[in-house]
Amino acid sequence: MSLRTAPPTRADSLRLQLADEIVSGVLAPGRALDEQELARRFGVSRTPVREAIRQLCASGLVQVRPHRGAVVALPTAEQLHDMFEAMAELEALCAGLSARNMTAAERRALEGLHQELRGLVHQGDPMRYHERNEAFHGAIYAGTHNGYLAELTLMTRKRVAPFRRAQFRATGRLGGSWQEHDRVVQAILRGDRQAAADAMHVHIGFVRDAFRDYAGTR
Repeated sequence: MSLRTAPPTRADSLRLQLADEIVSGVLAPGRALDEQELARRFGVSRTPVREAIRQLCASGLVQVRPHRGAVVALPTAEQLHDMFEAMAELEALCAGLSARNMTAAERRALEGLHQELRGLVHQGDPMRYHERNEAFHGAIYAGTHNGYLAELTLMTRKRVAPFRRAQFRATGRLGGSWQEHDRVVQAILRGDRQAAADAMHVHIGFVRDAFRDYAGTR
């Protein structure tokens, strides 16, 4: 099974930039998001702007209100808890199944991504790390050889992505993320389903806590 990540569309790029501005506080809750104004700002048509806003609604970062249009919002602490809890369970299941089902070639590819991320830790490049981190987790989803689970996990990941992306700005987070990945990878390579699932569950817990710490200091 192959789960390829499609090249980012204009809507994807807009979603990431707007999400960063909302999570970092540049765009405050209650701020109206005018499609025409955003289209002028980013030099695009209103179509990708509209799609980006739709995607941000799914993450709880934007609300569309009658007679007011789209406005900046933030999910409640309870909503964030629920998203991360679901994410942890799905990713743990994927890691466990990958430990059982990955082919030798898939395991080598996962090792390659893991070492690439190690290099990015040394470079201190959080945005590039985030991009390759997406590929790393995607390889684990694909390694389950369960297409339904992979798509479900990817869909959930997209909703949580703005918060996962933000946590890489926390001091020392890149190195911590790589160490957590290493425990997942080693368990997958030796075919230890339970250890892989447990390590991934712990990893997502650290991601959640790192985002909370980041959000609390901005």
